[in-house]
Amino acid sequence: MAARLDVRKTYKLYVGGKFPRSESGRSYEVTDAKGRFVANAAKASRKDARDAVLAARAAFAGWSGATAYNRGQVLYRVAEVMEGRHAQFAEEVARAEGLTAAKARAVVDAAIDRWVWYAGWTDKVAQVVGAANPVAGPYFNLSVPEPTGVVAVLAPQASSLLGLVSVVAPVVAGGSTCVVLASERRPLPAVVLGEVLATSDVPGGVVNLLTGVTAETAPWLASHEDVDALDLAGAAPLPGEDPTVDWGALEAAAAATLTRVVRPAGSGASGEADGAVEPDWTVLPDGPRRVLAFMETKTVWHPKGR
Repeated sequence: MAARLDVRKTYKLYVGGKFPRSESGRSYEVTDAKGRFVANAAKASRKDARDAVLAARAAFAGWSGATAYNRGQVLYRVAEVMEGRHAQFAEEVARAEGLTAAKARAVVDAAIDRWVWYAGWTDKVAQVVGAANPVAGPYFNLSVPEPTGVVAVLAPQASSLLGLVSVVAPVVAGGSTCVVLASERRPLPAVVLGEVLATSDVPGGVVNLLTGVTAETAPWLASHEDVDALDLAGAAPLPGEDPTVDWGALEAAAAATLTRVVRPAGSGASGEADGAVEPDWTVLPDGPRRVLAFMETKTVWHPKGR
């Protein structure tokens, strides 16, 4: 019997619930933690980024209009599907981050648990930060949080899966949609996550995943006029390496379109990119801070009547 050839996996983008190749036809080599070739990943172009923003905007009305309880069910379903593909995720994480099998499994466990944790917050955020405000007059004055809109996310560079989930889950938990630029050097776990999202209950366009060169794609997303918020978590470089992007310049580009910006950890007010550091994503968040970062407060007045 002839020797069987391996079926090589094709790693694509995830945009609008589909898996297109980059429209430019470009790709780049992805290596493992030891520098060995693993695969070719799609190198997203400016048009790919625009298409992803369009998909996120088209999905926003339906996703933000869903009940908070329903969004929680959808996020929990993502955790269920990830649990069924635990071994595949562990293999990808171990290869990308150079972890032992046991440590990679622990990372996948934490990523799944992080989806569950944010699923629990979807219908509680309004109770925690919403309020009935006392006013001088016969009126009800109610403040409630609402999703911001389309969020561009630079996923963490070092933590290819847990960090990715830790920045994506709170965005969608709050009702926003997102365009995510995966870790440049470690993008493959993000592509597998896209496969999970496509086979769970997440509507197409709610999460869009791009792979490619961060310094090339990030400025396009930061300056896009239909992006409402920008998470710069991925502006922090890999440990021991120099920054490849200037988060201060990205923030300035976002300011031109009044885009809300969440700075990378440790970045202070000076605007110096080398001050950014990647946080320890294994630490459970202290409440729904990241959810609220991409929500806005709406205040409604209503007569009390008699």
